[in-house]
Amino acid sequence: MSRTILSHVIALGALTGAFAAESPKAGPSEAQAVGAFEARVKEYVALHEKLEATLPKFAEKGTPEQVDKNQRALGALIKSARSDAKPGDFFSPGMQALVKRVMGEVLSGPDGKTIKSSIMDENPGVPKLAINERYPSSVPLSTMPPEVLAPLPKLEGELEYRFIGRRLILLDTEADIILDFTGEVVPR
Repeated sequence: MSRTILSHVIALGALTGAFAAESPKAGPSEAQAVGAFEARVKEYVALHEKLEATLPKFAEKGTPEQVDKNQRALGALIKSARSDAKPGDFFSPGMQALVKRVMGEVLSGPDGKTIKSSIMDENPGVPKLAINERYPSSVPLSTMPPEVLAPLPKLEGELEYRFIGRRLILLDTEADIILDFTGEVVPR
């Protein structure tokens, strides 16, 4: 077994154990899915940081043009480095099942209708989603209710969960690109 694979297996075991201890409702397959998700997030954050370090630096506060140029350059580097990326790289079937379970629990609670309304009010349409493409400028960033975020794996770096329509996406906010997305996880 290669050193890289062995380190991922060890990290997966540690993460899986930590998640299982935190979440009494998580079964072994959910804990494994979370461990694999968190390992992929760590790998991605390392890639992001490596690529970002190759970009020119600008003064403390860059102009909007400089920021946009850097953002687009970082997005292009990430897209090139992840040219084989596909849906499910982060949101595996196990992770999608976890997200659906969490959404079902949150939305069936006493504040469920209000939470769903806040998510859907800021989702005016459902654009075609594509991995490694920029977040659609015509779609505002949706609110992420704390009740939804709390049970999901914590993210590192400039990564955020967001909703587009009834799907959850993983967004690199610094590069403004979509890294992955789920199927519909917000019930109708």
